[in-house]
Amino acid sequence: MFNFFKKENLLDKFKSGLSKTKKFLSEKFSEIFEIDKIVDLKTIEELEETLILADVGVETTLALLDPIKTKILQGETLTVKELKSFLKEQLISFLKDTNKPFPPPGNPSVLFFLGVNGVGKTTTIAKLGKILKNNGYSVLLVAADTFRAAAIDQLKTWGERIEAPVCALQEGADPGAVIYQGISYAQKNKIDVVLIDTAGRLHTKYNLIEELKKMVKVINKLVPQESQENILVLDATTGQNALSQAQHFSSAIPIHSVIITKMDGTAKGGIAIAVSHKYNLPIRFIGLGEKPEDLIPFDKNSFVSAILPD
Repeated sequence: MFNFFKKENLLDKFKSGLSKTKKFLSEKFSEIFEIDKIVDLKTIEELEETLILADVGVETTLALLDPIKTKILQGETLTVKELKSFLKEQLISFLKDTNKPFPPPGNPSVLFFLGVNGVGKTTTIAKLGKILKNNGYSVLLVAADTFRAAAIDQLKTWGERIEAPVCALQEGADPGAVIYQGISYAQKNKIDVVLIDTAGRLHTKYNLIEELKKMVKVINKLVPQESQENILVLDATTGQNALSQAQHFSSAIPIHSVIITKMDGTAKGGIAIAVSHKYNLPIRFIGLGEKPEDLIPFDKNSFVSAILPD
């Protein structure tokens, strides 16, 4: 994977970008971890409540803490310091890794973005396009959100800003046809990466989900699957609703990774842990601000260190 941040700078970016989550957790954790005493069930219950409030979610929180609860019930002694160390290890292990390179190898490689309205999908595509260009890749943007003329115009505007070609047809055109035309153009012109925008569909709308399946079939006909990555874009500020979006989209088509936007705007950054753990999805990037350089490659060690400092 390309790397546009030095490893030591990543932690600083995570700390500043996740300051709201860190502040929320620090205030709660200080009451739990302040004194290095022997952990009892009341301590675990307080920790459970804090993690759930940070949008780690009930299921993931219980999975995190049940091993500790079992130890206490079996009569093992555990200090608060040991509890904190164990919690950090658990959080890191719950954030899934991927061994797939990014962008995937291909001629071209295809990044297919999906998500509901308002998550910042088109802006994220533009930011990632800019980052890829800065790392020496040629890119093509494909406007497969043909339901709204405004969506096509927005992607065209972004294409001009980042100086990348945009493949688009008129409003109401078949999204599959736009994708076919875009990938064919990229193959002919030896473009490295194709980034496909799709309609901000409600994950509960059957016909729109079916449309997604058709688009994936078009991509499968043109490029091998190892050259594709289907990326679900989620908005951190929507909290647990992001989990239901992940469930519905992943039941329709294979999701390979997640980008979580607006992480700097919420005190509930635990949603990253919940999504990754519950649906076994690696997080590729998180959004920690408005600028392209604020779309940060996800590093689970930096993430956990930022929200749960020593």
